[in-house]
Amino acid sequence: MNEYPKIAVIGGGSWATAIVKMLSENLTEIAWYMRNESALEEIKVNYHNPNYLSSVEFDVDQLRLTNDINKAISYADYVIFAIPSAFLSQEMTNLHVSLEGKVIVSAIKGIIPETSLIVGEHFHQTYNVPYENIAVLTGPCHAEEVALERLSYLTIACQTEEYAKVISNCVSSHYIKAKTTDDIIGTEYAAVLKNIYAVACGIAHGLGYGDNFQALLMSNAIREMKKFIKKVHRMKRNINNSAYLGDLLVTGYSLFSRNRMFGNMIGKGYTVKSAQMEMNMIAEGYYATKSAYELNKQYGAKTPIINAVYEILYNGKDPKKVFRKLTEKLD
Repeated sequence: MNEYPKIAVIGGGSWATAIVKMLSENLTEIAWYMRNESALEEIKVNYHNPNYLSSVEFDVDQLRLTNDINKAISYADYVIFAIPSAFLSQEMTNLHVSLEGKVIVSAIKGIIPETSLIVGEHFHQTYNVPYENIAVLTGPCHAEEVALERLSYLTIACQTEEYAKVISNCVSSHYIKAKTTDDIIGTEYAAVLKNIYAVACGIAHGLGYGDNFQALLMSNAIREMKKFIKKVHRMKRNINNSAYLGDLLVTGYSLFSRNRMFGNMIGKGYTVKSAQMEMNMIAEGYYATKSAYELNKQYGAKTPIINAVYEILYNGKDPKKVFRKLTEKLD
């Protein structure tokens, strides 16, 4: 396979836009699918995505823009999915072409609600994509900092080292450093769980807890993450590596974090519905909380932070009372 294969990006949000920007540093052509036809027309005329990262200017001659997912996927050797997990199944109902022989790259940091599976497992079980053809693209990396070309780091997880290196080469540039790993299950679960912990961090901030408590919260979160992932997929991994701890920290602390923002609103007294309406982006941590909570019923990992966030978001419990109890469980 060529060093720079044909790649399609599926999604029109901020992360998809950032990925297309990264790829455009190296590829002469990229297929880009998004459902919003008016946004596609705006890119063709004004060279930027009008809804997300609008400061990023594209060379439209590099882009094969389409609102037909079949055209984008038919074109590509590698397909990068970067749409909210809650909407993946709906998008895939329009797919009529085969995924056979294609490398599927998940840049989705969530669990599929319909199957309660992480994206890699979902593609394996639902579309018969072999695990060796599945990769995960994860951080620590915020789309907004990619737009600003601030130095950022990515981790590419794939069982097939050759594919991981190809993806790494395609996204690397003077402001993007990428490394590879074979822990596709662990890195994808970490990408899901860190969004829940970022919601918790936001709730704490909204309730008025200070930096001291939030440092304690993140310290407990990485240990809780380790226990959860170990139950789900036991293998040798260093939970302090950037794909796990680094991604957790940036999502928990950054002002760019939509999950922290969502949690902050909940802590300040917004209802879940009003917080979602206030934001123009999806907070994956909301959906991930329910999926992780339900999934953990079969694994039994000790997850007081996930349980607390679940009680607030899905059982309507008072954040102040829930966090008061949570503080007694942390160390």
